[in-house]
Amino acid sequence: MSSSSSSVLAIEIFQYIDAHQSDFIKDLKEWVAVESDSVQPDLRKEVMRMMALAADRLSALGATVNLVNLGSHQLPDGQDLPLPPVILGELGKDPQNPTVCFYGHVDVQPAKKEDGWKTDPYTLTEINGNLYGRGATDNKGPVLAWINAVETFRALKLAMPVNFKFVIEGMEEAGSLGLEKLLEEEKQCFFSDVDYIVISDNLWLSNKKPALTYGSRGNACFCVECGGKDLHSGTFGGIIHEPLMDLIALLDSLVDPTGRIQIPGIYDSITALTEEERKLYESIEFDLEEHKNNSGVEKFLYGTKEEILLHLWRYPSLSIHGIEGAFHEPGIKTVIPAKVIGKFSIRQVPHMDLSVVKQQVVEHLEGVFSKRNSPNKLKVSMPLCAKPWLTDVNDPLYKAARRAIKTVFGEDPDFIRDGSTIPVARMFQTITQKSVMMFPIGAADDGEHSQNEKISRHNYIEGTKVFAAFFLEISKLH
Repeated sequence: MSSSSSSVLAIEIFQYIDAHQSDFIKDLKEWVAVESDSVQPDLRKEVMRMMALAADRLSALGATVNLVNLGSHQLPDGQDLPLPPVILGELGKDPQNPTVCFYGHVDVQPAKKEDGWKTDPYTLTEINGNLYGRGATDNKGPVLAWINAVETFRALKLAMPVNFKFVIEGMEEAGSLGLEKLLEEEKQCFFSDVDYIVISDNLWLSNKKPALTYGSRGNACFCVECGGKDLHSGTFGGIIHEPLMDLIALLDSLVDPTGRIQIPGIYDSITALTEEERKLYESIEFDLEEHKNNSGVEKFLYGTKEEILLHLWRYPSLSIHGIEGAFHEPGIKTVIPAKVIGKFSIRQVPHMDLSVVKQQVVEHLEGVFSKRNSPNKLKVSMPLCAKPWLTDVNDPLYKAARRAIKTVFGEDPDFIRDGSTIPVARMFQTITQKSVMMFPIGAADDGEHSQNEKISRHNYIEGTKVFAAFFLEISKLH
């Protein structure tokens, strides 16, 4: 396809999307109305209903849809609960076209009006150009934007520029239970002819400037357990080694006041910053004051944009999350808590080996604990972990997306990494061995997982256009 014919086609496509944006918002309203909270067992039926709605939407496009049964999982109380099926969809089998697989999820985080929402979280409400509702940006809006883009080609009776495949799940917010096993089973079948995988399940760094994401940190969660049984502080205070004091000393040893992790060897495997990578940080649009306002803090540990982003994306961080077993309710309870469990996590970056990180943590905590000469028992465990993900911004997939963004938004995107953990990106890349890209359309202030989650009308509609433009750009690669 020539550049001129592609430009004419793009204009026709964009005009259709603008003319039908009310329909696209109506579709999002219908999806947001489904309380597809995968975290709470009593709402599992709503997740199932949401999966059926998504499957029907793909079928209406003309896609072949397979709802794959994943069985059930056991809750902590012993109850077996059915897992939502995963949608494997397929549209187009032209051997001359590349095949692009889109991953998204249609389950959501819990939300209640009394949590601090200004509107009913399950009624999509437009205020000042923003579409408020749970799942609007995470991830129902982006999933629908992709589907809307495909539908536009079909409505205009245009030849599909690529073959499409869809992987849509309903358990992402609860850990994507069963997904990894399914991907392993399908890598020689469903994924055999896939050329590219696109995930749109994160946000821009800016409120206004588009971005493409090429990496995310992993996460290793630790529990530190100390102690025996509850004791009265009047009877035993001052004559015993108190478990909570041991625990606080251990937690205090992990990070210094500058934010640097104090565990020996933790930084040894981190690669040096190259000049090419350093230049990526210079052009990134990032407003420190805006970020402070969004987070509600008065001061960051670092004073420049580059330092902040490097420590958000490229270097590991350690955060303390809580203490289990300590009295935390209003009032005073003069008890010496028996068994206390401290919880912290390390966001690790590429080239950090999880088994080595665990060993370093255990050796550090055992060393600190031994110096206290405490008779309490120490137990360190790593109950949860996920590896980091990193890919090449020079991959043709990223170049095609960059051109699509320039066409729609009139500027080049920022190339960013994500400080949080996005397990599906690494999961798809490792299992399928295909090119994987994170292609967000939501803005930094969308409030995913938070009260008043939203996606702007602008981002939702322009996001639909950018996906359509991306299809045209991908077709040019073949």
